[in-house]
Amino acid sequence: MDLRTLFNTATPVIGVVHLLPLPTSPRWGGSLKAVIDRAEQEATALASGGADAIIVENFFDAPFTKDRVDAAVVSAMTLVVQRLKNLVALPIGLNVLRNDAYSGLAIATCTGAQFIRVNVLTGVMATDQGIIEGQAHHLLRYRRELGQDIKILADVMVKHAQPLNTPNLSTAVRDTFERGLADGVILSGWATGHPPSEEDLSIACSAAKGQPLFIGSGASWDNVEQLVPYVDGVIVASSLKRNGQITQPIDPIRVSRFVEAWQRAQHNFQELGDRNGNPSGNLAQESATSRLMLCD
Repeated sequence: MDLRTLFNTATPVIGVVHLLPLPTSPRWGGSLKAVIDRAEQEATALASGGADAIIVENFFDAPFTKDRVDAAVVSAMTLVVQRLKNLVALPIGLNVLRNDAYSGLAIATCTGAQFIRVNVLTGVMATDQGIIEGQAHHLLRYRRELGQDIKILADVMVKHAQPLNTPNLSTAVRDTFERGLADGVILSGWATGHPPSEEDLSIACSAAKGQPLFIGSGASWDNVEQLVPYVDGVIVASSLKRNGQITQPIDPIRVSRFVEAWQRAQHNFQELGDRNGNPSGNLAQESATSRLMLCD
C-alpha cells in the first residue's frame, strides 16, 4: 500500500473520532444530533490541528458485540461519516467495534471512506466479548464483490485480548500480511492508552519487511521519539483529548502539539539516517531506509 497516495504523506497521523453512544447501545442518549455535533467538533479539531486522516469508531457503545452490530448502528455511522466527508477534506476510515469489518466495508463503500480498521483479521482471540475468529477469507471476497479499493488496516495481537494459540509476534505479522492480505498492520499495547514495547515494535518492524506498520495505542508527544524509528504511521486518540481523558472531546491544541512532536521526531530520525551514511533524498525515502536498517 502506498501511504502517500492514501494519506498524502508517507508518515500519517490518524486521529480517532470516538462517537458518543449510538442507538441500541446501553448508554444511548436519545439524540443523534448530539452524536453528530460532537463528531463534527472532533473532526474539525483534528483537521485544524494538522492530523493527516480520521478514523471513526463507535467507541462508547460498550459492551460490544463480537461480530455484527445492529442495523441502527450502521445507519448512524453512515450518517456521521457522510457529514464528516462534507466537513473536512481528510481521508476517513472506520472501525466498527468490536470486529464488524463487513459493516465497515459497507459504510465505506456508501460514503466514499477510504479505509477500515479490523481488530481481528486472522487467528483466534479470547476477548471480553468472547471468542473472536478472523474472517479474512470472507472479508476480502466481500471487498472484491463491492468493487472498491478500500484499504484494510489490521491489528496484530489486538489490545484487550489474548490469542488462543501461541504464535510469536513475528509469525502473526507475516501471516496478517501474507495470508490475511492486510494492506497495513497495527500494533498496540495491552489496553487503550498503553503503547507497545520497543521490543515488540522491533520484532513487528522486522517482520513487516517494509510494509506499512502503525502504532494503534499509547502514542503521545512524550514518547514519539522512541516510537518513530519502528513505524510508518500512528493512530492516536487518548493523548489528543482534553486533559488526556478518554471521555473528553478532542482538543485542537493537543492535536497540534502531538503533530509537531511527531514531525520533529521524523526529522530527527531522518538526520540520524543521514549521519549513518544513508543516501540523501526525501524524508519518506530516508526514513524508510533507516527503518529497514534498524529493524533488520
